[in-house]
Amino acid sequence: MDSLYIVMPAYNEEANILRVIDSWYGILEDKGPDSRLVVADSGSTDATHNILLKFKESHSRFEILDTSDKQHGPKVIALYDYAIKNGADYIFQTDSDGQTNPKEFADFWNDRKNYDGIFGNRTVRGDGKSRAFVEKVVCFLLKLYFKVKVPDANAPFRLMKTSVVKKYLYKLDKDYNLPNIMMTTYFTYYNEKTDFKVISFKPRKAGKNSVNIPRIIKIGWKALGDFRRLKKDMKKEKK
Repeated sequence: MDSLYIVMPAYNEEANILRVIDSWYGILEDKGPDSRLVVADSGSTDATHNILLKFKESHSRFEILDTSDKQHGPKVIALYDYAIKNGADYIFQTDSDGQTNPKEFADFWNDRKNYDGIFGNRTVRGDGKSRAFVEKVVCFLLKLYFKVKVPDANAPFRLMKTSVVKKYLYKLDKDYNLPNIMMTTYFTYYNEKTDFKVISFKPRKAGKNSVNIPRIIKIGWKALGDFRRLKKDMKKEKK
């Protein structure tokens, strides 16, 4: 049976975290015995970590990664690295804020043999028009810089073969802020077998998003320089 690592970063999600991890933990029931649900939580200042520790006491396939940077991007990179080093066959990444729906996972899993990566496409977003606009700008920049056309570059709902993630993850610095955007780009740019499936994306029920619009703008400005640098590296490799 294929082993699956469901990975999610967390930061100050005490109002959401228990409901979210409980709903995703059930996905592991019919997966390989080495499958795990792994949450990266370092830096939370609320009760998130204590809730995770309590959950771990009664859930043997649940793990906590508490040695990563507190920022979202580096946590995602650390989670991917953890799954690779522990021999997962597949990695599924989502977030801990409850905006994604575990019931939509089965469609991705059932199609896993046909693709190297299956990525969510949030055609309707519950997190506001401003974030939808940011995503459109990101997709435009990826087309401009990397000549790749994707409908949604950063959706936190993605199932990927670990062997393919391993090919690209270590091209990124450990503290890189936008690993999912670049992972989508790498899969597309290097012609891995990919698919984009429409998913729902609910508004937050509780808690506060730690990545606000001013911070998105700051990260985005830095990303322009990163894109230029990464593009040069990719062009060299293709020669």
